[in-house]
Amino acid sequence: MYKVMLVDDDYPVLELLSEVVDWESLGLQLCGKHENGLAAWEHAQQEKPDILVTDIGMPKMDGLELASKMKQLNPSVRIAILSCHSEFQYAQQAMRLNVQDYLLKDQLDPEDLVRLLGKFKAGLDGERQMHQEQNQMRHVVNETRELRKEKTFRNFIQQPLIFAAQWQKEFRTYGLLDAGEHCIPVIGCIENYGVIKNRFDSDQTLHFAVSNVMEELSGTLPLHTVHVGYSNRESLFLFAYKPGIKRNVHDQVQESLHGIQNTLGKVLKIRMAFLTGRGCDSPEGLKQMLSALVSSEEQRFYLTEGEIAKWQPDVLRAAGLFAHYDSAGAEAREALIAKDEAEIVATAVKWEALIRESRFPSDEVRDWVLKLLIDLRLKLHALLYTSSATSAETLHKEIVQFDSLWGLFQWLKSHLRSYISVREEGTPASKRREVTEAYNYVSLHLGRRITLEEVAAHLHMNHSYFSRFFKKETGMTFIEYVTRKKIERAKELLDQTSHSVNEICAMLGYDNQSYFIKTFKTQAGVTPTEYRG
Repeated sequence: MYKVMLVDDDYPVLELLSEVVDWESLGLQLCGKHENGLAAWEHAQQEKPDILVTDIGMPKMDGLELASKMKQLNPSVRIAILSCHSEFQYAQQAMRLNVQDYLLKDQLDPEDLVRLLGKFKAGLDGERQMHQEQNQMRHVVNETRELRKEKTFRNFIQQPLIFAAQWQKEFRTYGLLDAGEHCIPVIGCIENYGVIKNRFDSDQTLHFAVSNVMEELSGTLPLHTVHVGYSNRESLFLFAYKPGIKRNVHDQVQESLHGIQNTLGKVLKIRMAFLTGRGCDSPEGLKQMLSALVSSEEQRFYLTEGEIAKWQPDVLRAAGLFAHYDSAGAEAREALIAKDEAEIVATAVKWEALIRESRFPSDEVRDWVLKLLIDLRLKLHALLYTSSATSAETLHKEIVQFDSLWGLFQWLKSHLRSYISVREEGTPASKRREVTEAYNYVSLHLGRRITLEEVAAHLHMNHSYFSRFFKKETGMTFIEYVTRKKIERAKELLDQTSHSVNEICAMLGYDNQSYFIKTFKTQAGVTPTEYRG
């Protein structure tokens, strides 16, 4: 609905106009009635009306001054002057302010105002439709331009370099490798991509969301920056500079990357880690460096959360992680049997440190973690008579999404906690397999929104029956149980990490931070900030 503001120091006129017009049927909302221009102006800065109907002669601020200010605030506002003054000079001044109509009170028929408001609305509808079409066209043009740029750089990296001069000419259209200029390429990787992408409609939506943010941000960075969405989770950033500038260019690149991290975090709630390449002054050098960055999966696997590191040539690492498997498995099984969550998490931290120090091949690390979880799952199966076949398949699908050691071990620790949780809760609370499976499902998916319907479907049960069944077996509703587990996890994150409340809110699948804080306070008696205090 469009907002309408009425302003007249003649109160009976104000009341009459507000009552005789059926605002809702016109698709309008009366957002304010004021008896002087100053009060109307103060209110307008908050409400920003689309239509203004105002008298001219009023105390504190007259209607013409108000109309002038409203045009500055909202150039598309429709204005009608309503006055007893019929003198030509008032009409002239109103027209100079681009006032759409000039109505005389002593000759006004309310139907005239209704027709005028209808005309105003039709004009606003037309403008809105035009803006939507223009925005849609701009969006299509931007997407086409981004797709062309991405295809250009993929071809440059993946195909043989034959015509270097032609590529140099192409790059100059992006403001890169101009005469005497160099550029530093950087590759950025979205962290926890497997979790992040679930918040967007599709991979493509996430891909273009990052591109749109970068388009807005690039002009504010200290160096000319070109962003290229190389894949769904990887972005290339090219920073142009002239050698010999007074400020250290590497400091400017660092500043730019921190700015990109902060903006992506605030706007999209995603985080990137970066690997910075060496400066390049030719297409040949740029191709070599970009190819090296794209192929640097092993070095990127060992980046810590949010790390900005310099690229180094890959050093082949010898396999050997499985030599530690038996002792690691024994430690985990002992902690599982003892139901000691602190011990099993501490053990996982020790394994992560060992792997980071030794830099085993990333594929071997994934295989090692997967085998460990499957073996522990089988142990849990023996203890609680739970099904393990589907879980093993799910583990395999999930683990391939992790391209960083820290993300992989966050996932591992989450599963280990869930195994302890099932061990603690499954046996005493209920011997029914369905309840144990529901507990396990919740523990494994605390990072997103969990519905009763999806868990019932997972268990091949009718959701209404599952709701009653769960309440009967556990003494609480399924939603109450999910909320309790999420708040327990939130407390762990507040105690054991430096993540902000906003980050923890997103990590637990809450879209609304205010709702998360309210839920936390209901469960814990204090807000998350007070709890961490």
